[in-house]
Amino acid sequence: MLENPRSPRVRAVARLANKSERADTGQFLLEGPQAVSEAIRFRPQVIVELFATPTALERHADIGAAAADADLEVEFVNESVLEAMADTVTPQGFVAVCRQFPTAVKDIFASSPKLIAILEEVRDPGNAGTIVRAADAAGADAVIFTGRAVDLYNPKVVRSSTGSIFHVPVAVGAELADVLERARTTGLIVLAADVKGDDLLAVRDEGVLAAPTAWLFGNEARGLPDEQLALADRAVTVPIYGHAESMNLATAASVCLYESAFAHRSAHHS
Repeated sequence: MLENPRSPRVRAVARLANKSERADTGQFLLEGPQAVSEAIRFRPQVIVELFATPTALERHADIGAAAADADLEVEFVNESVLEAMADTVTPQGFVAVCRQFPTAVKDIFASSPKLIAILEEVRDPGNAGTIVRAADAAGADAVIFTGRAVDLYNPKVVRSSTGSIFHVPVAVGAELADVLERARTTGLIVLAADVKGDDLLAVRDEGVLAAPTAWLFGNEARGLPDEQLALADRAVTVPIYGHAESMNLATAASVCLYESAFAHRSAHHS
């Protein structure tokens, strides 16, 4: 059992909270039973090290069994070591070190996607992770981070995705113009979510959302500048019917992705 929170090994794990360390090692930090369980189930090959307190493993015997089935060794640590490793103040008994596994943009489009989300300079980790989660839930084929978007493997992004980064292909570091060109070549319509756009309900009624679609979401504070909006086929806004001043980016993205998912399924079943 690892018992010294100041040991070099523990410090090496904790340093993965830093972007430079993640870039140097090609690894990232995973915390909590839910995320660890999803990693074991869907991407066991990316897990480098798996740590747990005896109490947590006793409480989540299914994780221990799944790890054994995947030939993954669980190393016991005490609470102080787990706290030293984790990015959160109250880790839930599990920490893992994983290899980063971004998908290549060309591979995403080679699979003829019908629905993707593009995040252009989305900087808030909670928003980015929640959009990955929403894309996964809506059955999207992929998510692409472009421009100076937040690091996909930032611990807050990983936590906000609640395991969805292990389910849906995600590409990082792409150039927006290149991604949109590939999207159109693959037969996708590009819809930019923007307050200056057409009402989502009107666009839905036109039948536009039934087409294979790439949704483009911009920076939380600035949105999409005119030159980027010009790259889209159409700008669309989620209407606000109450008195809210604005809508959170991840909430708006969830609405857009689900509207497309509903339209695709309606078209498929009609």
